[in-house]
Amino acid sequence: MSDLAVHYRSSNRAVSFELFPPKTPSGEQAMFRHVEQLCRFAPSYITCTYGAGGSTRNKTLDIVSEVKRRFDVPVASHLTCVGATVDELRSYLTAARERGVDYIVALRGDPPQGETSFRAVDGGLSYANELVELIRAEFANFGVAVAGYPEKHQEAPSPEVDLENLKRKVDAGGDVVITQLFYGNDDFSRFREQYDKAGIDAPLVPGVLPVTNLGQIQRITSLCGAKLPGSFVERLAEKDDKEWQFQVGVEFATRQVQELLDGGAPGVHFYVLNRSQATAAVLDGLQR
Repeated sequence: MSDLAVHYRSSNRAVSFELFPPKTPSGEQAMFRHVEQLCRFAPSYITCTYGAGGSTRNKTLDIVSEVKRRFDVPVASHLTCVGATVDELRSYLTAARERGVDYIVALRGDPPQGETSFRAVDGGLSYANELVELIRAEFANFGVAVAGYPEKHQEAPSPEVDLENLKRKVDAGGDVVITQLFYGNDDFSRFREQYDKAGIDAPLVPGVLPVTNLGQIQRITSLCGAKLPGSFVERLAEKDDKEWQFQVGVEFATRQVQELLDGGAPGVHFYVLNRSQATAAVLDGLQR
């Protein structure tokens, strides 16, 4: 069992946080202040994404290595197949290993901006399971997380095909499955039932994004295909007020996370958008 899976086998209160590379030095300084606040919740690890087409890969390594140095917490780098040959992926993985990265979040990645479908570059990989296989064959020191989709990946023709794709990623060596954000716990429960029936035994970790702004979350969910419950949207829209929407979003997320943990989820992965207030309020509000 990898160190990554152990976080979830030994506790059902494991939490992890996902960052993205800020565009400015001031944004980076602010991000580290928020990470400091989040670290009081003893995260199992902290992950960092990178820009479309791998545009911030080096910045991602800078961030995760600095997070590990400052806060002594395990870190994970995202890695996708987009725009990269196998040799370039090997080069990145070598650099990540040298800089003390603990885990890799292995993804196929979205099509580059302006394109409607994913296409591997010459000498590249076409599927996330191939990336997992590469990591397992040549960089076995890394724990590997892969993505799951409670509401189905937008490009998958059916939930059944989507689940088959997920099983291939786990069979290739994925240690943990982290889900796309969702707002209906019934969707997660149905997904977990099918996941178990398919014989997938990697810990299934729900991904949660606490809502703090109605317009922002409507844009995000429109891009990733997640559904927002109508009653939740109506409640958020009652007042065009930032503090109101923040409070409504935190209350919803607190209930959502409590139900997930009470229902047997092995932990929660928070999409924090480089801020700490909403996620900290949710974690403070949970029944221990």
